[in-house]
Amino acid sequence: MSRNRVLVPEAKEGLNQFKMEAAREVGVTLKDGYNGDLTSREAGSIGGQMVKKMVEAYEKSL
Repeated sequence: MSRNRVLVPEAKEGLNQFKMEAAREVGVTLKDGYNGDLTSREAGSIGGQMVKKMVEAYEKSL
């Protein structure tokens, strides 16, 4: 059972683009669709980059 769900369905494509951009920035290649073959380090670096960019955007908005 997947607990991941997009609360705003209209944002799904934007979130996907954001993830792909973050992956490129940290040098991880993502495929469209399933990416379960990523290492924990690769997945974590993508998530970390996404959080970093969100914090930067928030700080700029202050």
